[in-house]
Amino acid sequence: MSRSHHDSSHTHGPSHRLLRVGENIRHALSEIFARGEIHDPSLEEISVTVTEVRCSPDLRNATVFVMPLGGVNEKDVVEGLNRSRKYIRGQLSRMVSMKYLPNLKFTGDGSFGEADHIEQLLHSPHVAQDLDKDD
Repeated sequence: MSRSHHDSSHTHGPSHRLLRVGENIRHALSEIFARGEIHDPSLEEISVTVTEVRCSPDLRNATVFVMPLGGVNEKDVVEGLNRSRKYIRGQLSRMVSMKYLPNLKFTGDGSFGEADHIEQLLHSPHVAQDLDKDD
């Protein structure tokens, strides 16, 4: 039996396998960062949180979403991680067992900024005025 061109699995986001691989990589990267073995000036004494890892469907590439503690120097931290990605990938290869380890691309996680913006909107006088009205 052949698969339909309208297979619904592609419309619901990443597969369980992609999510599981991304989560395994995220945990391993968190451990690598916690050890503090990455020697880049922009990463010294900076605590980095890995919020998400999204793998491409072929598992050849992974986008790593990171956030430095307090959001301080996010651009510099992301640049430092991208400069150190060969070393990080080498460390990762010792911790994650995969046939092909994905190429890593680090980027800042904008979801915290979006959450702050939504929080500000919800507490704005215009929204508070609408919430105080009786239905």
